Formats: sequence, C-alpha cells, structure tokens
Amino acid sequence: MSVIVLFSGSFCHGDEVGRVLSEKTGYELLDDQTLIRDTARRFNIDEGKVAKALMGKASIFNKFTHEKERCLAGLKVVLGDALQKDNLLFYGYSGLMVGGDIPHVLRVCLIADLKYRAALGAKEESVLEKEAVRRLHKEDENRVLWVEYLFNCRDPWSPDLYDMVIPMDKIPVDGAVELVLFNLAKDVLKVTPASKQAVEDFRLAAQVDLKLAQAGHNVSVSAREGRVTLAINKQVLMLSSLEEELRRLVQPIPGVQGVETKVGPGYYQTDIYRRFDFDVPLPSKVLLVDDEREFAQTLSERLQMREMGSAVVYGGEEALSVLEEEEPEVMVLDLKMPGVDGLEVLRRVKKEHPNVEVIILTGHGSDEVQKECMEMGACAYLEKPVNIDKLTQSMQDAYRKIKERKAGQDKD
Repeated sequence: MSVIVLFSGSFCHGDEVGRVLSEKTGYELLDDQTLIRDTARRFNIDEGKVAKALMGKASIFNKFTHEKERCLAGLKVVLGDALQKDNLLFYGYSGLMVGGDIPHVLRVCLIADLKYRAALGAKEESVLEKEAVRRLHKEDENRVLWVEYLFNCRDPWSPDLYDMVIPMDKIPVDGAVELVLFNLAKDVLKVTPASKQAVEDFRLAAQVDLKLAQAGHNVSVSAREGRVTLAINKQVLMLSSLEEELRRLVQPIPGVQGVETKVGPGYYQTDIYRRFDFDVPLPSKVLLVDDEREFAQTLSERLQMREMGSAVVYGGEEALSVLEEEEPEVMVLDLKMPGVDGLEVLRRVKKEHPNVEVIILTGHGSDEVQKECMEMGACAYLEKPVNIDKLTQSMQDAYRKIKERKAGQDKD
C-alpha cells in the first residue's frame, strides 16, 4: 500500500491529523522522535546531535566537521530501511527526506494563516498572542532552513513540494483526514514494480551517502537501478584524485552496478571542497575570538591549512552567543576587547561550558594576568605575535586533554 509523508506548521493540528490517519488506515506512525532514536541507537550517535541536524541550523563548524551530513546520512538509511515495509505514515521533518520520485508516496502539508495559528498557540500554551507569534516565527524559521537545505526553496509551504497542501484554518481535522484518505485511494499511488525499484534506488543512495559521510566526504548522491551518480558541488584542487577516491569507496557497496562522478551546479562557487579527516589528532571545532578582524581571519586561514576547522567571532558577547548553540572544542581568546572582555568570557566559559579548553592569545598581557587566567581554568597563555607552530602545539595539548577526559567519562 501507499506511504504518507505528513509535514505540518506549528499549531496546525498536525499531531491530531497524524493520529487519526494512523487509526483509520492502520498505518504505522513514524514521527521524528522515533526515527531520531532509531538512528542514534543504530549508528551510535548522540540523539541531540541527530535532532539538531534535522531541526536546527547547521553549526558554524559544520563545513569542517560535516556533522550535519553524517547524522542525516544515518537517518536516511533508517528511512530507506523502513520503506521496505508498506502502510507507513511519516510525520515531521524526517519524511521530507523521502524522495519525491517514489510514486507511491503521498506528500501532505498542513498549514494555516498566522492569525489562526497564533490564537491556537496562545490558547494551548497559555501565553499572550504576541508571545505565540514570536515562537511561531522562530519555529517557522527552522522549517525554512530545512526545506532550503533539502530543496533549495525558502517556502516550507510551497505547493511545489507536496501533493496536497491543506489549509487547516478552513478545514476541520476530520475533513483533512477525509481528503487524505480520498487521495490515498487513487490508482496513481498504488505500489508497482517501478515504485518498488524507486525505493531500492533511495536505499542504495542512502547507503552510499552514509559510506561517504563516514569517510569525511560531502557530495550529492543519487541512484538508478544500481548505477550511482556522485555530484561534486565544491571546487577541489585535484578533481581526478577525488573522483578516483570516491569511486574506490562506493564500488564495493552491495548493489552498486556502476559509479559516475560529475561536477554539480555548485562546483563553481568560491567555497573549496574539504574532506573531514577523523584521524587527525587536532581539534576540528576551534573558535577564534578577537576584535582584530584581519589578524583573526588570517589566523583562521592558516589553521585551516593545517586541517583545523576554525570559525571567527569578533567580540566577547558574540562568542557567548555562539556557545549557547554550539560548543567548540577549543577557544582561542583575546583579552582586550570592547564590551565583554576576555577575562569575563573566560570566567563564564569555564563556569557554564567546562569542557571547552581555552587558550589565551593576547597582546596586552602580564605575569599577573597570566596567573589569573590559569587560575580561572585556561589551558595555555600565549602572547602576540605568536609562532603558529607554538599555537598548534598548544591546540594539540588541549585536544589531548579533551580526548583523555572523554575516555575517562566513557569508562565511568
């Protein structure tokens, strides 16, 4: 039988429609929480990381770590394996990963106008409508980011993405359910040999995607009857070598009948292709905090040349804001900055994010300040101008502390 993909805006009765549809059809309901849990367990990934990859914005370190792509590759494999069964209802973000080229999948979107959603949200959450609107805008932003990531589209409610878009401010829950059931019965949604092959193509592409992500690569993958196409969407210095490595990794995967590589539509953008190397004994999430913009950018580029993924912020307040969403492994911190200075940042980091190792790098230091920084928990104190090898060694020492701490926690 057919498969339903149900995507909904907040406060559009999505939970209720999904539950009633599951009851009336007998379909197994697979929501985001279930699929996240299965992915985390199967691939030994933290559930929070999978959830963030699915429903949050990408980390500022993601272009170095490819963490989002690795989490989503595992999730896609879980989706592909689930599609081997019939009678499924995917509810939430995850279902939108199911290929639109699988003919027996019915893609449904539930949405309503903002006024209706705000009134319902205020009632259900016991807040003022103004607060409900604020929350809706934030949640809708996550949905925008998701469909932009998947489809390069900024409208999560676009009719082009779905077979049905149901206005829940105009149709009651039972009416929405009946509409879905009516369309579900159409012959075009029946399972056929061709639609089963489309599922196998989806599964194979998912397995290839996971294999490449686990090897540190990030390319677009598609499959058709066993033939896999890999699209490289960022410039690379030695394209032929990358293509050869990709084919070497993909060809042994069961079910692969052939591998084609090509340059994708994003190849000629300015960004450079980076493979993430899991074996390099250096941090991949380095946050540089310095109000000297030219110095910080130059240092970041030099660190990236040494296989260290580094992002840059230009003040203490901005650094603390980043830490609310994503913890770096190592922070390289200037002391003298306008607004929130380095000492206050160090104090708050070690109090609120004790696992972050902080290296002080300053041009305005003294023995007294050095002693204060080390007592507050900094792992190293360096002065500008810094020798890049000395800074790299300090980062290696910091990363070693992180690995030893993590190993100790795993034993416990």
